[in-house]
Amino acid sequence: MKKRKNEYKTYHYVIITGMTIFSILMMFPMMWMVMTSFKSNADIRKNRTKFFPTEWTLEGYQKAFEKAPIGHWFVNSVMIVACIVAAVILTSTLIGFVFAKYEFRFKKLLFVLLLATMMVPPQVTMIPRYLMIQKLHLFNTAGALIVPGIVSAFAIYLAKQFIADIPDSLCEAAKIDGAGPLRIYWHVILPNIKPAIGSIGIFTAMMNWNDYLNPLLMLNDIEKMTLPLGLVFFDSQRSTDLSATMAAATMIMIPMIIIFLLFQKQFIKGMTMSGIK
Repeated sequence: MKKRKNEYKTYHYVIITGMTIFSILMMFPMMWMVMTSFKSNADIRKNRTKFFPTEWTLEGYQKAFEKAPIGHWFVNSVMIVACIVAAVILTSTLIGFVFAKYEFRFKKLLFVLLLATMMVPPQVTMIPRYLMIQKLHLFNTAGALIVPGIVSAFAIYLAKQFIADIPDSLCEAAKIDGAGPLRIYWHVILPNIKPAIGSIGIFTAMMNWNDYLNPLLMLNDIEKMTLPLGLVFFDSQRSTDLSATMAAATMIMIPMIIIFLLFQKQFIKGMTMSGIK
């Protein structure tokens, strides 16, 4: 027994050490970016291999706000991502509720077709989406990014898996008490799928916050750009100002880190439970 315990401890320490090394390697580029944002351009050129700044400065952040409308880009990104996340949570939970708790003709076929859309590369639908946005007169507006993103096949699938695990007896009890479908959805379904809602929200926020292709395709005006698109424009125009570029990239990264830290419990629980199911 002692040998087994010692072997288990050794195995446990090896795994922890390996994961620690892997985590450091994964986080090193991000940490290098953050440290570089606090360096001056002269310090970056003089000490290319030095990790920490020789002299800490906020010069890069000041230049980033002076030379580009970072504030407008940040507000645009927050507004677009917030609208898409709210819409995806609403549509995915409603559609998942219908697929999980109701029987209707062609239910399995429709669900298979829904899942099949996940296999289609987004580049295939890029031109049709662009033409539809033009016909709807949404080009170069926030709606050009919000409208195509209000439904997510992956989010519907995840919500359906969670809702299907809720006992039918709860819904039947609510029906006996006189609750209609929407009341059952609001008072029975949503409180029992909070981990799924957290996971859907984080995935949707990260995907749309870091989206570059769709804003590039749908937006023209500089002030209407989102942060990822604005960063590329900023870098292409002032490629020698590495300090300001890294400062802008750091500001893009920080909101997603904050969101993950705030909702990591729901995210981990949602992924764990969906994996078990």
